[in-house]
Amino acid sequence: MASITPKDARTYLNRWDLVREAEATELRAASMDTKARQLAVLMASRDLFRRDESRDQEIVDVRDRWTRIRRAMSG
Repeated sequence: MASITPKDARTYLNRWDLVREAEATELRAASMDTKARQLAVLMASRDLFRRDESRDQEIVDVRDRWTRIRRAMSG
């Protein structure tokens, strides 16, 4: 792996800051209609991917972990 200088790292991170700022500006400028259409397209795209059979069990596992955390924190 190629090494990177601190100056190169700062330059790289600064570029990503500019990208984030540009995206935020675009989002603020977008109309609600555009945002709603984009959301609808995103939600419709879930059918493009095959279903992960292990996901349901993973959801149950995560919920169980959160339940244990809540119980531990409350008492």
